[in-house]
Amino acid sequence: MNMVIYWLARMFVVAMQALPLNWVARIGRLCGALAYFFASRYRRVATENLAQSFPEKSVAEIRDLARENFRRLGENYASAIKTAVMTPEQMRRHFTFTGADRILAFKKDAGPQSRIVAIGHFGNFELYARFGQFVPVFQCAATYRGLDQPALNRILVSLRNLSGCRFFERRTDAAALKAAMSDTGLLLGLLADQHGGNNGLRLPFFGRECSTSAAPALFALRYHCPLHTAICYRVGLAQWRIEVGEEIPTQGPGGPRSPADIMLDVNREFERAIRLDPANWFWVHRRWKPPGKRARAKIQNAAVTPEVSA
Repeated sequence: MNMVIYWLARMFVVAMQALPLNWVARIGRLCGALAYFFASRYRRVATENLAQSFPEKSVAEIRDLARENFRRLGENYASAIKTAVMTPEQMRRHFTFTGADRILAFKKDAGPQSRIVAIGHFGNFELYARFGQFVPVFQCAATYRGLDQPALNRILVSLRNLSGCRFFERRTDAAALKAAMSDTGLLLGLLADQHGGNNGLRLPFFGRECSTSAAPALFALRYHCPLHTAICYRVGLAQWRIEVGEEIPTQGPGGPRSPADIMLDVNREFERAIRLDPANWFWVHRRWKPPGKRARAKIQNAAVTPEVSA
């Protein structure tokens, strides 16, 4: 059965890669529109997230945003299949970088300093891995979690490997990632816009507390790397712009800032980007899950600590 899934998926990938990118993007938007009507569970999640994040919008506006969000997701996923095999020269007509100079400031004799980039599910987020092809002074790297379906994971990994970016599986490649961090000129992208689990920091996002991964802050502090955000905006059909943000301070007047303060700045940058184009983000994810049993215990222990200390 695994081989059947693999070859069916492989045939679909080959067919999509044979088409012009604009056609692929339109097909993806059509698939996304169909998913809006048939994937009721994800439609409900997206609608609830949008309504709670934008209480000032009407029911009709929320519905239109959710519908466009599904179209965008379809466009982005389909386009990622095609862009994976496009050369940098072919890609230049379809996406641009802005703010790249913010991560290119380094001493000429010392070489590029490794940097951490907090990224999220904005636009065609697979394009983050292509940065190194346009600015070759950096070796791009990113972490990922493998898909549970082996056949689909095999295809996804094969597509991602075409970018020249080094990918580290979060559950199995921790030692390899740690060794890579000793190099200079590494640009490590870490997804930081999903639910951070029981070990995540409880921080506000769109006015509601949610679990936030501390990974970008912890890596930046541990390896003394500058930290930035990067947002992939959709600016037209099969057209994207990646915008690198200003450096987020990791040091304060009294020493290193706390991971919570650093990630609060990251959340604010993500929130700003979402407000600029609400349909551009991954609303189908349950970002605001209530804390689990372990997380509630941590919150309760933190609340009583000052009283015990006193």
